[in-house]
Amino acid sequence: MKKNHNKYQFNSEVKKVFDKYPSHIWLPMSNLRQLIFEVAEQINQLNDLQETLKWGEPSYICSTGSTIRIDWKEKTPQSYYMFFHCKTKLVDTFKEIYGSLLEFQSNRAIIFDINKPPDKYVLRHCVELALTYHQRKHLPLLGE
Repeated sequence: MKKNHNKYQFNSEVKKVFDKYPSHIWLPMSNLRQLIFEVAEQINQLNDLQETLKWGEPSYICSTGSTIRIDWKEKTPQSYYMFFHCKTKLVDTFKEIYGSLLEFQSNRAIIFDINKPPDKYVLRHCVELALTYHQRKHLPLLGE
């Protein structure tokens, strides 16, 4: 069993998903999860972040933002993903701002390579935009 080394307690259903990840992906996925919680903590008036499962994937939901899902797929063992609602402007905005720094899957996900750690500054900004999406969705480039 893998140990949870951060202060954010796992939702029991999400923990089951993490416990099934192969050893090479557990830490990168845990780092994504921790980053989401850390960004949420830094956003004023965001105190309702919930960890749950959507479509069997770890998901993070709050009243001010759009759902963020993270997962690893067995068919692409060297990659892991952060998914966003495809009907939002999130991924299009990320492409405009960080197109040369991130890899994308259409208008729904950021793709990460297990051999190349993501730029935490860039990723924090993307998570912040997603967690505050309802406050920004009417702004060009989400206000950025």
